[in-house]
Amino acid sequence: MFTRLRLQNFKAWADTGDVALQPVTMVLGTNSSGKSSLIQSLLLLKQTVLSPDRSIHLNLGGDEVHDLFHFGDFDNVLHAAGRSGTEARFSVEFDFQRPQGERVTAGHFQCSYGNTRAAGVAVQDLQLGTGGLRLRVKRGARGAYAVTVNDEPQSRGSSKEYAPERSIALPAQALALLGDHSALAQDLSLALRRELENLRYLGPLRRRPERDYVWNKAKPSDIGADGSRTVDALLASTLLRDAERGDVIKGVSAWLQRMGLARGIEARQVGSSTRYELVVKGEGVESNLRDVGIGISQVLPVLTLAHFAPKGSTIILEEPEIHLHPLAQAGLAELFIETSRERQVQFIVETHSEHLFRRMQTLVAQQKAQTSECALYFVERKAQGASMRQLSIDDFGAVKDWPPHFFGDSVGEARAQAQARAERMKRAAQHA
Repeated sequence: MFTRLRLQNFKAWADTGDVALQPVTMVLGTNSSGKSSLIQSLLLLKQTVLSPDRSIHLNLGGDEVHDLFHFGDFDNVLHAAGRSGTEARFSVEFDFQRPQGERVTAGHFQCSYGNTRAAGVAVQDLQLGTGGLRLRVKRGARGAYAVTVNDEPQSRGSSKEYAPERSIALPAQALALLGDHSALAQDLSLALRRELENLRYLGPLRRRPERDYVWNKAKPSDIGADGSRTVDALLASTLLRDAERGDVIKGVSAWLQRMGLARGIEARQVGSSTRYELVVKGEGVESNLRDVGIGISQVLPVLTLAHFAPKGSTIILEEPEIHLHPLAQAGLAELFIETSRERQVQFIVETHSEHLFRRMQTLVAQQKAQTSECALYFVERKAQGASMRQLSIDDFGAVKDWPPHFFGDSVGEARAQAQARAERMKRAAQHA
């Protein structure tokens, strides 16, 4: 689980400050305010650690098949404030926790990046930490990297051969300098890799359903950023004989019913072919997924990912509420809290839904959720860039520092309606 995030000179952000992340973290804000940049920073690191080129420092994307985002070049990522100094840099920093019993159960990552003519984007200053170990790898003149351990006044060596790999690991030449710290440094890099690999992302643009699907009888590793492999995950849950058989589709069906969308969902073979369809069960009627409202097909990847992602994963969602009616939007808050507890899954959610946000307040007031389980942030764009504030929620679900008019001005709208009604009635009386 990610417990803290900080960005400096990254896209819309001059400096986010320390952003505390909880099991359920919700980010609200105006359009084009910088909310997505928070999400993209972690996904940028994920696609870097998954790069087949271990010598790469940062993978800005471009491979439409394997990469999550195409960030463009260094200048597309660098915030305007970062261009004013003598050294143009941006940085990403986070803390994380891993399950008890692993070699590394908590760690720290901080890395700044700069642009070089020869190497494109290169690590300038990498700091990794866990327990009693703090490593620093700093780029110096002519691309040489100096390696320092803990508070040692002098580096243990400096060479181009000590350049970090995929932003999280040290090459064998640098590890040889660490002596007794070498094994722990490798364990830390592995823990970082696992934490980033276990990120699952679902974007706001999800694929529309087909009438039937060809299934290759394999379980996918992920459902895809557009949810394109949702049906594969559901078919695998239904048809593969393993210890978790049926868990995903049962969980999805239960939440469809709780949210008032359907009684459940079922995968069926089409004739004797290798094609399958998803059937949505309603009140006394069964329909192909293609023939029901778009809201069900759009929330289906959200529900599937919540049950399909490995335990301990971090799920990043953009606009999970899209095309849902208000009652179903509110039900997502319960999904996030309950699934987080049951499956130790972390949710980082970017949303515009007042109903989702209000239900989270209600859950806290009803003591069905603790304030320590959820973090709520509001992002807005100002002249100098993105600005963030944490919305403090008390034990009764009340938000003290509510942003004015974010969800509209309900009082002002009621006042305007009353005034218009009074004026029309007055004019009608004058002409009677």
